[in-house]
Amino acid sequence: MAKLFIYYTLSGNGDTVADCLKDKGYDIRKVEPSKKPPKKFFLQILQCGFNAGRKYCEPLKSYDTDVSAYEEVVIGSPVWNGRLSCPINTVLRDTYLKDKKVTCILYSGSGEAKKAEEQVLKAVPDAAVIHLQEPKKNREALERLSDL
Repeated sequence: MAKLFIYYTLSGNGDTVADCLKDKGYDIRKVEPSKKPPKKFFLQILQCGFNAGRKYCEPLKSYDTDVSAYEEVVIGSPVWNGRLSCPINTVLRDTYLKDKKVTCILYSGSGEAKKAEEQVLKAVPDAAVIHLQEPKKNREALERLSDL
């Protein structure tokens, strides 16, 4: 079965998850926004958190929306202001996921994100959602991916 991991990361948590899933045979597709976020952490929190709160869809650099070759698609997103990251809002809006097994991996400082989970389920009602608490610092969190 062909499997794909589409993700965004700002702090590196998504890269950690990508390395784990690559070892499990997933193809990897990292998305990048057209415009870079601010470099200062405080400004990132303000800008990214505000935009995530309003469910903004961030324009992406050359994102390939075609997932027709895959039976399983896993989407990874940091949690900003309790919600999905803006680049992943765009992925969910622009990617045709019907008839795919979809799982969303949410990585956050708390390991929980109810509003982000609600966003995922609104876009893909049958999706499974996995919450990971800072997988870059907390490698044990990656054990939750063993069923993928």
